[in-house]
Amino acid sequence: MLDDLDRRLLEILVKDARTSLKELAAQVGLSSPSVSERLRRLEERGVIRAFTVEIDPLALGYTLQAIVRIRPLPGKLHIVQKLIEEIPEFGECDKVTGDDCFVARLFVRSIGDLDGILDRIADKAETSTAIIKAQPIRRRPPPLDATASRGAKILQAS
Repeated sequence: MLDDLDRRLLEILVKDARTSLKELAAQVGLSSPSVSERLRRLEERGVIRAFTVEIDPLALGYTLQAIVRIRPLPGKLHIVQKLIEEIPEFGECDKVTGDDCFVARLFVRSIGDLDGILDRIADKAETSTAIIKAQPIRRRPPPLDATASRGAKILQAS
């Protein structure tokens, strides 16, 4: 599990993955080599998967985002999954339980582009699409504290 120093390092890096080792060390009260070693261990354990950058799709001209629920036709599951993987406008995709097999996020520049992408899978799967109006919660990591999640605590208090 994570100790308090690991949690603090992760909290800082979640806010800014470009924070220097020197600055991290100063914020947590360790030497730079100690912070470097802790980060190496967190990477080895798979806690930190990548130091990455967040790109604004709008800045690249992708004015629309859509959530697409995808239900492959019988015998087409693997074909549909491969097709989703090959279409770069699918920014992420989860394989889920329930009536649909996949829930995916699409980045498109227009409704016409959306239609073109969905047409590519229409003969292999049924789809249900919702255009995203706003994203009140951006992608965030799970709670870093060792105790029950804040959501569970809030529910228990009400």
